[in-house]
Amino acid sequence: MDTIVVLNKDQMGHGDQGLGQKVLGTFLKKSIAMKDFTAIVLFNDGVRLVAEGSPVLAELRMLEEGGVDVVPCGTCLEHYGITPAVGQVSDMDTIIRELDRAAKVITI
Repeated sequence: MDTIVVLNKDQMGHGDQGLGQKVLGTFLKKSIAMKDFTAIVLFNDGVRLVAEGSPVLAELRMLEEGGVDVVPCGTCLEHYGITPAVGQVSDMDTIIRELDRAAKVITI
């Protein structure tokens, strides 16, 4: 039973960006405890999180090292001019496959 987390913005919740990024960092640190957590799919503004200098880069690396696939959208990376410091550049076909195999999708 795969669980996929979708990050479509560079913070958790709406409002203050600094607070949203801090809360997201805490979520990512603790999310490794989620049962069957297999992938994080990032698109739109969320791909900023895989860039060098991201406030949650260490957490994403920790998750990847723990076996969680980090899947940023290639079109979105190109749009923002980002070279990912973590994860494997993907395309919409890959994102669709990830979401299709998931028993649970959590959008942050």
